[in-house]
Amino acid sequence: MKGFSIGIIGAGQAATELLQQLVAAKFVHIVAVADLKTDTPGIKLAEEHGIPTTTNMNDILKLGEAIDILIDVTGVCEVRNQLRQYMSETNNKHTVIMHERLSALMVSLAKGTLVDMKGSDDTY
Repeated sequence: MKGFSIGIIGAGQAATELLQQLVAAKFVHIVAVADLKTDTPGIKLAEEHGIPTTTNMNDILKLGEAIDILIDVTGVCEVRNQLRQYMSETNNKHTVIMHERLSALMVSLAKGTLVDMKGSDDTY
């Protein structure tokens, strides 16, 4: 294994904390970060590290199986459903969609304390 190719959907505060960990890992290649807003902390951090950014998550989805893990940090049920539908329609059996709760776990472990994220388990 040569590492992980990752796309991130959502670039708010929670995503930024996760992104800080990911950019520090030599075995992680972040292909792009998407958010509807161009002034979020995650977009700014990605740009500082030369990571492509976009306001359209479809730009990332079009990369298909070149992405190992697609991290959804939006907390928006509709986005989750669109991601699942896209993977099904394109028959992408390689890319894993990582739920926001797993992101919360990773950030919480790194911080040593429970981190709250805006998403809900009820809608996944």
